[in-house]
Amino acid sequence: MRRKFNIVIGLVLLFTYCNSSAQHKIIDSLKRVLSVNKIDTSKVNLYNRIADQFKESNPDSTFCYASKAIVLAQKNHYVLGIANAHINQGNANILLGNYPKAKYYFEKAKIDFQNLLEEKESPIAKNGLARAMASLGVIYSEEGNYALALENDQKALKIYKEIGQKNNISKAYNNIGVVYKSERNLPKALEYFKKALAIQKEIGEQAAAMSMTNIGVIYFEQNKPNEAIRYYQKALKSFENTENTRGLALLNNYLGDYYSKLHQTNPAIHYYSVSLKLSEAMQDKYGASLSLYNLGVLYSDEKDYPKAMEFANKSLVYAKEIGVLDQTFHTEKLLSDLYELQNNHQASLVHYKQYIIARDSLNSIESNKKFVQAEMNFEYQKKEALLIEKNKRQGQLALFSIVGALLLIGLIFVLFNRRQIKRRLTLQKEVAEYEQKALHLQMNPHFVFNCLGSISSFIVQNGTDSALKYLSKFSKLMRLTLEYSKGALIPIDKEIESLQNYLELEQLRFNNKFEFSIHSTERVEFNMGLPPLLIQPFVENAILHGLVPKEGVGRIAVNFDVANNQLICTITDNGIGISQSKKLKENSVKAHQSMALEITKKRLEIMEATIAKSAQIEIQELNGDNTSGTKVTLRLPIQYF
Repeated sequence: MRRKFNIVIGLVLLFTYCNSSAQHKIIDSLKRVLSVNKIDTSKVNLYNRIADQFKESNPDSTFCYASKAIVLAQKNHYVLGIANAHINQGNANILLGNYPKAKYYFEKAKIDFQNLLEEKESPIAKNGLARAMASLGVIYSEEGNYALALENDQKALKIYKEIGQKNNISKAYNNIGVVYKSERNLPKALEYFKKALAIQKEIGEQAAAMSMTNIGVIYFEQNKPNEAIRYYQKALKSFENTENTRGLALLNNYLGDYYSKLHQTNPAIHYYSVSLKLSEAMQDKYGASLSLYNLGVLYSDEKDYPKAMEFANKSLVYAKEIGVLDQTFHTEKLLSDLYELQNNHQASLVHYKQYIIARDSLNSIESNKKFVQAEMNFEYQKKEALLIEKNKRQGQLALFSIVGALLLIGLIFVLFNRRQIKRRLTLQKEVAEYEQKALHLQMNPHFVFNCLGSISSFIVQNGTDSALKYLSKFSKLMRLTLEYSKGALIPIDKEIESLQNYLELEQLRFNNKFEFSIHSTERVEFNMGLPPLLIQPFVENAILHGLVPKEGVGRIAVNFDVANNQLICTITDNGIGISQSKKLKENSVKAHQSMALEITKKRLEIMEATIAKSAQIEIQELNGDNTSGTKVTLRLPIQYF
């Protein structure tokens, strides 16, 4: 398995790269100015600038000049000089691999810059505080304390945004991306690397090549090789315009990983070799050790054991020289496997024992790291919880005060508004009820008038005995009508009984001129109801205007059913139809004709408004080949008696 520069990918973004010869010229120039300068604070600044120039090539010199700056700054109580010197000392210790000391100096720098900001807010102090926090973020990330790493990186990013330093904003984005990558949150890492790249392209920042490399790494680990190589190639082209040897060595190592995964041995060997050459040129033994290890693995896979041994042994030498236990662990295992493949069991056992020792040491370090991390996380979470609780209490107090005042105002308004709405609704309900009763009362005399007219005609046509029989049925019908017409609803079974009586009366009156049937399906429940005297006017119209003018015996059918959560009432006759009936009634009195239908429509409109459910009438003329007639369909809301 190919290993990555997990440490380098994060650290390279802390520093600015420059040409080596140009760097020496700057240092020589600063030293000349230092030799003639007599002002102590200026000399402190010069010491710090020289220390900063050495940080990439000679961390020991960085620490030395930073220490000189501190001595002189403390003598003059120059806090800004002390703070910058602590930053330089921290950077030196990062490059020397001493993270505990680096963290110590960055923490001191953070306190120094915070003290400066308390005295007077300035962009210089803000920038210094952000640098200290960003550096601490890198340290915590390398320690595996990702919560604190993100906290410091986010705080640094916020400050950089406040003072508008786009180059540092891009570095902060990159550092946050590194943390998410370490947490294996690859989508988040990719998001922040792309944010960094966008800014770097905008301002022409040389670190864009490094961001392209990082993006390529994420795509590679997401198993998207086409996207990975696209960004690697962009980075390779971008590195041509920089002197970032460390970044170029890193990119070549990743290109070796890419081609190795594709089993393209020759390109993989080429890029690992370029990475090795660059690392050795700048005396980066860690990078050289990793490239040598990768070449050893590659030649081992190709069964070229002598070359694999050569590279593995050299990798081990570098790893032991710089004391990188992780690299020693992997290389010892590789050498053990190589000796075993060549049947040199004794040498294989020696390296296997060294591998076990390195593994146990790593496990011990990892356990200690996890313990320290857990302890730090606990302290951080404890402080965070206390701060959150304090802010929460203050926020709640302010919120409760505002909400209490608003509630009091709202309550007064609601109570007043509620009284007004209640009065309005009561009046509306009473008006609707009175309108319904008024229309109902119009129907009763209309119905009685029609019935008395029928009796009168019957007496004239059929004599006294038949008139008495008819009057008996009429009195029964009137009792039912009076009993239920006072209410808003009548049970369906009583409506059917009333219709039965009415139709029998009309049969007697017209000497069995028609037949009738009344039917309700099993879906109609016994306790369903409908408004009284709603169906009778349509039955009456069907008889008088459809069946009576028809030659021969007619038929009328009344059906009740339930569908789509509505009570469906249909009155169907096989009379002469609407069109023919209109022709016969052209000379009749229009107001009298439309009274029952208009009253019924108005009643349904009021019903819809009162119960907020649909009530509809549909009148359809039936015209078939040998059939005619009318079908009236009432769709009423289901109501229970």
